[in-house]
Amino acid sequence: MGTLGEQLHWLDATALAELVRRGDLAPEEPTVAAAERIEHIDSELNAVNLRWFERAIERARNDSLGSGPLRGVPFLLKDLWANYAGHPITNGNRALKAAGHVSTSSTWLVDRFEAAGLSILGRGASPEWGSLPSTEPLAFGITRNPWSLDHSPGGSSGGSASAVAAGMVPIAHASDGGGSIRIPASCCGLVGLKTSQGRITAGPLRDESGLGVELCVSRTVRDTALVLDIAQGPGVGDTVIAAAPARPYVDEVGADTGRLRIGVLDFHPRGFDVHDECVKAVRNTARILESLGHHVEPAYPAALADEVFPKQFSTLWAANMAVHRARTGDLLGRPLAIDEVEPINWALADFANSLSAEAYATALGSVAQFRRTLQAWWASDGWDLLLTPTMAAPPAPVRFLENTPDKPLAPFAKSGPYVPFTAAFNASYQPAISLPMHWTPDGLPVGVQLVAAYAREDLLIRVASQLELAAPWSHRRPY
Repeated sequence: MGTLGEQLHWLDATALAELVRRGDLAPEEPTVAAAERIEHIDSELNAVNLRWFERAIERARNDSLGSGPLRGVPFLLKDLWANYAGHPITNGNRALKAAGHVSTSSTWLVDRFEAAGLSILGRGASPEWGSLPSTEPLAFGITRNPWSLDHSPGGSSGGSASAVAAGMVPIAHASDGGGSIRIPASCCGLVGLKTSQGRITAGPLRDESGLGVELCVSRTVRDTALVLDIAQGPGVGDTVIAAAPARPYVDEVGADTGRLRIGVLDFHPRGFDVHDECVKAVRNTARILESLGHHVEPAYPAALADEVFPKQFSTLWAANMAVHRARTGDLLGRPLAIDEVEPINWALADFANSLSAEAYATALGSVAQFRRTLQAWWASDGWDLLLTPTMAAPPAPVRFLENTPDKPLAPFAKSGPYVPFTAAFNASYQPAISLPMHWTPDGLPVGVQLVAAYAREDLLIRVASQLELAAPWSHRRPY
């Protein structure tokens, strides 16, 4: 039968939680098994950059996990602003790593993860401050894709995605400010849901009106729905609050969708090249959706062709890097030196600091107008879903977005054509999900993206579960 780690290797979180609930597994056994797998597998992948195995096993063994719906399920936190009281965090930054910084309190979402019974073993690697769609922080080195060690798992939730795809843990925390859940999900053959802004509190330190949201990467739709159930809901002082779901999201798995009107976009309206395998993934998925009874036709929101939006989004992205540089300095009690920050992020922060308050306010206003225009395609034009590629290409080779000190903004410039389909829906606040619907002849995963109207995560879960049943992917494993 093999070791416990081998026996539990490919079970999803829902199945593991049920075994613990029934008493077939002691609460600490899945944690012990996951620690064993990480020790065995991660030397090649470099996905888990901070490890708390002994503490997690002791917590589970002492029955400190409570009675939540995910009791005993092993889990990783992303190494990016997900504070966990008494545990270190680096945000992918060398100075914070060297200082051994430890969080004194937890974010409200991490509190919810703990209350659900998740057993937190460590952190999945992130690029510094989540700035790139790859995971190669100078603080920890290259994280690799289990489907091909020569390829990237994407970013910025690349460590979490690599670990889940390799079966180290069944689910892991992820966050998405421009595609950072959906991109690694596409690269690693996973389910990745970017929720609506305001679906999950960002408190107590961050703001729901920003670009970023948090949830997870998983191997099954039901796991994503279950994590969303335990994570969703506002906190005190939240600035954006999505309407509460009519029922638990797990009840949407397998629920009737009715006949939906779905627009298909298999090219990029601003002229970026889209790889043939990504086009094939969309067209194959469109045929499946049509066979399921949906009305499917080529259509997309005209706002996606807007040439102004990318420039204004870049202003906000750069401003985030300036804020992160300043916040990291606050955590250290001193300003960061230039050699303590990766070249791209230092350059972006400097660019943001060169802008006027008027330029920043103009960017905010422009993105808000873009949001209203884009959402109208769903709200006024009568469409239920938009189907696109998640990315414009299959997973890139490692070092594709490597730091270049002489041209520090080069990785940022290369990122736009590589991942042009995701950021618009951070700006529009809409939920979007990446699903593993295709593999290249070389065995690399290719995701497709479905986008729904604001606050319609329920519809995305229903349709995702339809596709999971019609074109199963859970049997596909990197080894």
